Amino acid sequence: MDWKLETTVSDEQVRFYKENGYIKFGRIFTKPELDELRDYVDEMIENLPEGRRPEQMDVPHFEHPYLFKYLTHPRVLKVIERFIGPDIVLWSSHFISKRENDGMEVPWHQDGVYWGESLDPMHVITMWLAVDESKVENGCMRVISGSHKLRDRRYESVDRKNMLFGSEVVEDDLDTSKAVNLELEVGECHFHDAWTIHNSSPNVSQKRRCGYTMRYMPANVRYPGAEWRRAHYIYLLQGKDRTDGFNTYTPVPEF
Repeated sequence: MDWKLETTVSDEQVRFYKENGYIKFGRIFTKPELDELRDYVDEMIENLPEGRRPEQMDVPHFEHPYLFKYLTHPRVLKVIERFIGPDIVLWSSHFISKRENDGMEVPWHQDGVYWGESLDPMHVITMWLAVDESKVENGCMRVISGSHKLRDRRYESVDRKNMLFGSEVVEDDLDTSKAVNLELEVGECHFHDAWTIHNSSPNVSQKRRCGYTMRYMPANVRYPGAEWRRAHYIYLLQGKDRTDGFNTYTPVPEF
């Protein structure tokens, strides 16, 4: 396999992201780095508490400082800087591993709606890293191009079997003619805006689909901390705080 790294972001790629709310990208990590990450998450999955799904591994870096090796990697920050500027905060991360045969569906949604009033402004970029290959057959992510410009989508409760979240954008507010399948080879990634509408189908194939979402925001975004619905920590990774001291940052742990 030709494993070529892509760490330079062109002006054209930046324009595409800003216009469409997503962009497919190449490999930022070397094959040994990616293999090491896969081995680590495999062990995490093996040790999940009984009854906990592998799609529900939210904010794993809180309990696994090792993951900061990837979340703070200079090549990642070099790419992220091109999209949000030099002052970079780690907002969150999440492993979503859809096991073979019964991987959960993710409904059409905007991350910014799920996060509610937690950030001001709601400005987050998500890097979706393919730990496994991510294809249509095993439930790759899909986006609706340009939908990040919409702030008025209506939502409804859903109760379909094997669904990760309980609400989705109503059908009349979806333009699925603009849907794009973001298929990835192992180690590749894509990026999307907090307001980009996206979903993924259940995995009924014989291949697992594991991805690691790594979420960043510029350091002018205010996070109210204790006012949100749960304990959550943010980390200033690069540059300076731009909230006049409003944010409280947790020190990056040793890894």
